[in-house]
Amino acid sequence: MLAAQTLLEMPRTCTGADGDSWTCAIVYDWTGNEELAHAARWLIGKPLAILVLVLLGFLARWVLHRLIDRLVAKAQKGAFAEGQERPDVSRHRRVQRALTMAGLLKSIVTVVVLAIVVFMGISELGYNIAPLIASAGVVGVALGFGAQSLVKDYLSGIFMIFEDQFGVGDSVTVGEISGTVEGVSLRVTRIRDVDGTVWYIRNGEILSVGNQSQNWARSVLDVSVGYDEDLTRVRQILGEVARKLWREPEYRDLVLEEPEVWGVQSLSPEAVVVRVVLKTRPLEQWSVAREMRERIKDRFDAEGIRMPQTQRVLWHRDRPKAADAATPTVE
Repeated sequence: MLAAQTLLEMPRTCTGADGDSWTCAIVYDWTGNEELAHAARWLIGKPLAILVLVLLGFLARWVLHRLIDRLVAKAQKGAFAEGQERPDVSRHRRVQRALTMAGLLKSIVTVVVLAIVVFMGISELGYNIAPLIASAGVVGVALGFGAQSLVKDYLSGIFMIFEDQFGVGDSVTVGEISGTVEGVSLRVTRIRDVDGTVWYIRNGEILSVGNQSQNWARSVLDVSVGYDEDLTRVRQILGEVARKLWREPEYRDLVLEEPEVWGVQSLSPEAVVVRVVLKTRPLEQWSVAREMRERIKDRFDAEGIRMPQTQRVLWHRDRPKAADAATPTVE
């Protein structure tokens, strides 16, 4: 009742376009001095209101960040599908992608909460924020047009991480660059090639990417033998070598399925090319292929199967005598 009466009796200085000031009304009720009530409105009421806005902004930011952390913790957990990626690689990629998305969401939350607190603080000071909001929209559009490449990089980075196109540790080919991914951010991707050179590629410039590390890989070996070798015997030996490697405990977890000998792949002037393939875990295709080449070489030596040798046919023509030098030679 007293508050309502005070509000009805408060002087004009305690009311305005920005609302009624309870601090001004209380001070005026205590002192009856309009100047003191007006000073209390600006020295106590406005700072106190802004402080409350700031505290509420920090509280909202903290609550939203905790919610994001819970979502990230759930996203980091997942089942490992048999025959796909190694558990450590899958978990590392899942954690890396979740942390990156968490950083993005937290940044967006911080910017949005900060903008709301700033605009509400300006409004509390008595300024009309409608022109500021309109100006912010115009500035945002101008920045969007002026920084199209930057916006493109960030949007491409968001979709690449969200779709899990590749992650840290993957072996990829981007355009003419092939190597191992060392870092993925929202703007750039860092790749180190086999020579040790580090490449920084803007995400907006990545139009297509080949990933050799997702789900499973395949070791493809093209074995060349001479034309005089028995191809049925060659295919049998290649199958025996591949299946022996597949059954060994050391490679049982690396080779996912029984190897296959596809047969003659091509015919060249020097050799017959026979193809054998092994389905492997990601990033293990090269080690399996190297081991297979060594075993095939040893088995071929033991079986007497000859590797093809490059052959050349040389045509020799005697030099004409001096008397016949002026006479053209018909060939």
